[in-house]
Amino acid sequence: MPHSNPATLAESRYAACVEACNACAAACDFCSAACLRESDVAHMARCIQLDMDCAAACRLAAAAMARESGHAGYICELCARLCEACAQECKSHQMAHCQDCAQACERCARLCREMAAA
Repeated sequence: MPHSNPATLAESRYAACVEACNACAAACDFCSAACLRESDVAHMARCIQLDMDCAAACRLAAAAMARESGHAGYICELCARLCEACAQECKSHQMAHCQDCAQACERCARLCREMAAA
């Protein structure tokens, strides 16, 4: 009887969501750094804070899925909520980095909600 590699199973089951979480974390990191270079940084404070929270949640969710944590669904639900809040805030700013971040957050939120519901 062939032995299945657990890492391969986890990768196939969660691959799209893990990829979306990692891409979202990177987009949030880029956005927060770009926001810090804007002329009115105080106006960008909420965006920066949400970027940081969202990136941290995305990394936690990706790690939980990679190790097939029994709490991955709950963590992905939290990640989806933070991604949605971050997307909403980023959409309110016209800069390209915020618009790109909003798109990454929306994709990640959708995939995390699907994963949490599975």
